[in-house]
Amino acid sequence: MTVNFTSLSASERYKFIGKLIEEIKLRKYSFQTGKTYVNIIKDFMKCGKPPRDFLLSYSSNSNSTMRSAYFALKFFHENILNEKFDEKIPLAKRSLKLPVVLSKEEINRMIGNERNQKHKLVIMLLYYGGLRLSEIVNIKWVDVDFDRMLIHIKAAKGDNERIVFLHDKIRDALMTIKSNSEKFILLSERGSKYNRRTIQMIVKNAAVKSGIKKKISPHTLRHSFATHLLEAGADIRYIQQLLGHKNLQTTQIYTHVANKDIKRLANLLE
Repeated sequence: MTVNFTSLSASERYKFIGKLIEEIKLRKYSFQTGKTYVNIIKDFMKCGKPPRDFLLSYSSNSNSTMRSAYFALKFFHENILNEKFDEKIPLAKRSLKLPVVLSKEEINRMIGNERNQKHKLVIMLLYYGGLRLSEIVNIKWVDVDFDRMLIHIKAAKGDNERIVFLHDKIRDALMTIKSNSEKFILLSERGSKYNRRTIQMIVKNAAVKSGIKKKISPHTLRHSFATHLLEAGADIRYIQQLLGHKNLQTTQIYTHVANKDIKRLANLLE
């Protein structure tokens, strides 16, 4: 059906947004993906442009932003409007952007300089567990198996649960915090769950206190986890499982930043 969204009232447009949110939830898309799709479709309905012209307005943005706009429109037309999305706009291939990786010394400084035990635990979960930000905020005490030294990640991306090892340093850090088996591990003094912004600020402040000039985020510690394992000789397929990557190709990005083989090449020039 062809709909002139600009002729609709705000309440009529929000009915479409409501349906969009329902479809996103049914497919268990991540919160961030859902938020991105909703914001793009709101802009699309307000502008009154056909899909192609709307996408062209995104052409000056990054490749990832352009791709998000394309797939949001495709999802909206096929699942909400029940229309075939015929646009065949060529999408630029994603450029290979290598992740920022911290050295072990930099990570040790971040942990050592942190006095707040929960903040220290956040950094350890990111690095020694290789966890995503969204996974950390949702870990409960019942997810940690101290006997088998494992962590059960239940709030994983794509709703795919996985098991990761419980590193000794994470275990020791957990022992310093009062536990409640029915609750989340990372709770504020007021009893509220840590949110994404809290985790981001903990990492940012720890980096500043440690004199680290690199532009880092919580995900940087996950990148460092994977890279250091690869440099130590771990099989890339095991790393894939620990990270929860669906495709091995995603994990292979770390082969470009691991410096074990690069150092060998440098030694050939001695």
